[in-house]
Amino acid sequence: MDDFLEIGQIVNSYGIKGFFKVVPFTDDITRFNNLKNIYIERNKKLESKEIEEVKYHKNLVLLKIKGIDDINDTEQYKNCYLKIDRKDAIGLPEDTYFITDLMGIEVFTEEGKHLGNIVDIFPTGSNDVYVVKDESGNQILLPAIGEVIKKVDVTARKMIVKLISGLI
Repeated sequence: MDDFLEIGQIVNSYGIKGFFKVVPFTDDITRFNNLKNIYIERNKKLESKEIEEVKYHKNLVLLKIKGIDDINDTEQYKNCYLKIDRKDAIGLPEDTYFITDLMGIEVFTEEGKHLGNIVDIFPTGSNDVYVVKDESGNQILLPAIGEVIKKVDVTARKMIVKLISGLI
């Protein structure tokens, strides 16, 4: 498992005073209120930064980082990802997982047939959908519902599913 979790992406600057416009990757965007520090992944390196101020605009987070004080300073961070230490992550409800922990996990049927690995996850509103790709490149879309997802073991990197009518 990764030591860091992505919680957003800087998509642009906001205003002239050095705020970043951030697309959050978390269900609760007010989660940013509880952060004092953050890591910005830039040029494949993590830079630790202190958060100075957090605001919200529509579904975006407006983030002010200490030492970045004007629009010119923000340009070098456009499209960079924001990360936190896993130890600073909020607790998840039962049967809920971080996306990063599910990516690449092996998927098997209840009968033991290997279906492939999770290569993508996307929300649909009511539930997420796991995209599983086999060795031949074929994809199966699995709804993340209790009727289908029977067991997830992120430590063993294994998921057991029940294929219901219409999935394959």
